[in-house]
Amino acid sequence: MAIVTIRLRGEDERILDKLALEFGSKTSAIRQALRMLAADRERRAAFDAFIKAWNAEDGPVDPDGVAALAERHGL
Repeated sequence: MAIVTIRLRGEDERILDKLALEFGSKTSAIRQALRMLAADRERRAAFDAFIKAWNAEDGPVDPDGVAALAERHGL
């Protein structure tokens, strides 16, 4: 098991204190944050791969089509 030292300032320390209440300890909060960050990066990588495959197969997305879709759905 690795031991890591992190220097936090003001707002970051307050955030960690709040998360520690939810996750049981500062260590648990940091572990959860690392897992969530890693999962987010994996999702982004999968999405990027999807977009690259889409572009290779069907060409890039038409910005006008995206704008029309967003307008149609109130986005």
